[in-house]
Amino acid sequence: MHRIACSIATPATLLAAVAALAGCGSAAPNNGGVAQTLQGKYVSVVNGVSPSVVLIQTPQALGSGVVFDTHGDVVTNAHVVAGATRLSVTLNGGKQVAATLVGTDASTDLAVVRMAGATPPPATFADSSKISVGDIALAIGNPLGLHASVTEGIVSSLDRSVSEGNGVTLTSAIQTSAAINPGNSGGALVDLSGQVIGVPTLAALDPQLGNSQASGIGFAISSNQVKTVAARILAGG
Repeated sequence: MHRIACSIATPATLLAAVAALAGCGSAAPNNGGVAQTLQGKYVSVVNGVSPSVVLIQTPQALGSGVVFDTHGDVVTNAHVVAGATRLSVTLNGGKQVAATLVGTDASTDLAVVRMAGATPPPATFADSSKISVGDIALAIGNPLGLHASVTEGIVSSLDRSVSEGNGVTLTSAIQTSAAINPGNSGGALVDLSGQVIGVPTLAALDPQLGNSQASGIGFAISSNQVKTVAARILAGG
């Protein structure tokens, strides 16, 4: 913390120095300006990342996806596309295109789908080993089908091991306080540099509240794991 000091040479000058303290106060931080700067950063990140986040629909489910490369490949959760024989993707601008399933990795709950005739800009995936607890995080996706919605929170914890309840356990998961609702699955958890740090996958359930969703406790697959698994799927592994 940078301190701005007001020098007091001798006790004889104490009264004058106290009277002059208001002048020192003029160097206090402009909190309104800080808030405006942070707000502008949020807006910039959302505007930059949203074109790379899509809505994925199947006859059985609705979820989100993140554009992975320049070939129209989209990474999402395997449970979003499980059992689907028909896929459609809605881009950020509202255009709907058909898609095919490239492959899935059930053990990590990740999948890749390929859009037909559409190549929106790919997201930038961060090195998730460099994120810290307390980092601001924004979740961008399609909760409850509300296209391109944004929730805000922080990175609450790292390297969580979380059971999905279907035989799949997420390892090295990122816990976040950004709200994760049905339809957010497969979307983007991003930092303030606009890079994807994880793929939101599930929210914690509170058994004391009849297994209803626990507020402020969501989990995302780390971007490093997403990059590794998606590359393996695209390579035919």
